[in-house]
Amino acid sequence: MRIGIIREGKVPPDKRVPFTPEQCRHILDHMPGLEVVVQPSPIRCFPDEEYIRLGIPVVEDLSACDVLMGVKEVPLKELIPGKTYFFFSHTIKKQPYNRELLREVVRKGIRLIDYEVLTDRSGMRIIGFGRFAGVVGAYNGIRAWGLRHRLWALKPAWQCRNMEEMLGELAAIDLPAIRITLTGGGRVAGGAVELMNAAGIHPLPVDHFLANEMHPGPVYVRLDPGDYNEHKEGKPFDMLHFFNNPWEYRGTFRRFLPHTDLLIGAAFWDPKAPVLFSPEDTLRPDFRVKVIADITCDIDGSIPTTLKASTIGEPFYDIHPHSFDIKEPFSCDDHISVMAVDNLPCELPADASYDFGKNLTEKVLPFLAGEDPDQIIERASITRNGRLTEKFAYLRDFLEGRE
Repeated sequence: MRIGIIREGKVPPDKRVPFTPEQCRHILDHMPGLEVVVQPSPIRCFPDEEYIRLGIPVVEDLSACDVLMGVKEVPLKELIPGKTYFFFSHTIKKQPYNRELLREVVRKGIRLIDYEVLTDRSGMRIIGFGRFAGVVGAYNGIRAWGLRHRLWALKPAWQCRNMEEMLGELAAIDLPAIRITLTGGGRVAGGAVELMNAAGIHPLPVDHFLANEMHPGPVYVRLDPGDYNEHKEGKPFDMLHFFNNPWEYRGTFRRFLPHTDLLIGAAFWDPKAPVLFSPEDTLRPDFRVKVIADITCDIDGSIPTTLKASTIGEPFYDIHPHSFDIKEPFSCDDHISVMAVDNLPCELPADASYDFGKNLTEKVLPFLAGEDPDQIIERASITRNGRLTEKFAYLRDFLEGRE
């Protein structure tokens, strides 16, 4: 089986890769029956020369490959008919901007395997860039706090050589006694926790946080859905039931608003679930939140101040709490400052690529190249032979333009 690492073609360009040069070499040396070739790219975080130096062929034409792997969506004109593709397609939620991509994949008889839906037997995701979204998102939240209050000007993560340098930036500042609320319990939230622990921010249990427990330095609380949702009929909170029936619950996050300076949103949100707060809540006298780092970046989602995605180059904007107009970042003390970059791992592309490629090598490639008793590859296949697979048949109306 020949695997081709494709050149990223989406604009703005993405510097991440599925495999680092060392990981490609490892595949060739330790996984018999697999070949790896790399399409040349001027934007990759690992130059072509690094692959060539390790004996990885760099070739323009990938038509002889069986499997093609990238990161972001592939431009329609570059899709090769009949191949198996791995990339983040951003189609499973019926995203309108990628309807034509899905149509072209079907027209060209491509087997599309989406990293986002690669899961183990229990249904847990086994791969993704979530950790680094959390790490960089939390860093950007702290960076925004310093800029807003004119306390520090941390170097942007994308200007750091790697995560080690970024953590060195944090170590050089003195964090005040700010109170941080983090939502989520998955990889993204785990990355945010990793960053805050490295910065010396002290974790508090929920009840201690809500009791305004005194602490000499910065503190954070991490919330699971049961901490800010309750059943409408007073039944005990059940996580699985909540995920399957979110409309039966109401939100209780408002109790955290008077105690939170910086909110970091890292929890998956179902549109049928309660929001964290409403635009009207921002006008309440006890609304304390001044900076929001929305790592999930759900427009019109659980955090109403996320009105648009921001960019790595311009990561921040302000929201006027009365008009909800977007304003210049850090332009008024009454504003709410927002960070909503939707491609955070791109700020540390080399570190993120290494982490991603390691999981891909250990948890996916063995089943792609050999037996797949748990059907890991099959479950993540959105299309095959010009048709949607049974699991993703719900996309048919979307594909055909009926919704």
